[in-house]
Amino acid sequence: MNTIAFMTANYVARETGWAMRDWGHGDRATNEAFAPPETYPARIDELLREVAALGFATIDLWGAHLSPAWATDGHVAAVRESLARHGLRVATYAAWIDAATAARACELARRLGTTTVGAGFSGEPEGIAAVLQEHGVRLAVENHPERTPAELLATIRAGGGSFAATVDTGWWATQGYDPVRAIEELGEHVAHVHLKDVRAVGEPHVTCRWGDGIVDVHACVAALRRVGYRGALTVEHEPEDHDPGEECRAMRAQLQGWLT
Repeated sequence: MNTIAFMTANYVARETGWAMRDWGHGDRATNEAFAPPETYPARIDELLREVAALGFATIDLWGAHLSPAWATDGHVAAVRESLARHGLRVATYAAWIDAATAARACELARRLGTTTVGAGFSGEPEGIAAVLQEHGVRLAVENHPERTPAELLATIRAGGGSFAATVDTGWWATQGYDPVRAIEELGEHVAHVHLKDVRAVGEPHVTCRWGDGIVDVHACVAALRRVGYRGALTVEHEPEDHDPGEECRAMRAQLQGWLT
């Protein structure tokens, strides 16, 4: 059965006091809060303790909670200790990478116990792919700018075997593309999944609890089963103005019911 994971970027607005203006605001505030090494052990432990209390045993660790730009060996030791303390494992390291950070991101992913970076990248895919191959890590590219599976498949091909797909159901819907159809067209290339609902087609990209938006998440799960996907299914919901914890707990239970 598929593992159910929690995306720690669900807490993107947490460091803004649940008053986030936009994604960049939340990303900057989170990096600023988590980068200082002297306070990192307590901060990451508090976050992971809350995730475990919601009933999750697996996470996607967001790059703002452990960035390749600032993570030291001390940060890594602290997060590893906290993961073990709370009985959590990492499905993917969800950090955006480029030529300057790719090697460090690969190192961090492996030290977190995963060989998958589940996010996006900037720069030439060939150069990124070479670094991934050297470290034995795969980049599961998330469909943020891509408007169709054909565009994402072209990116995957450019990765020469080191790229795959992270399906973000909410972003497919935002782009006006049926997420179920996208899953079916990506097929064997799906290496990770973010199950997300959104309010409407087009920007702004406003997430919501499953069933309150335009994504048929249950149908997406059924499609993933049809294409033979057996990896983690990540619960993703990133509101700007409130703590999504209890909503994520409810969605985890809902997903568990669909899988049994």
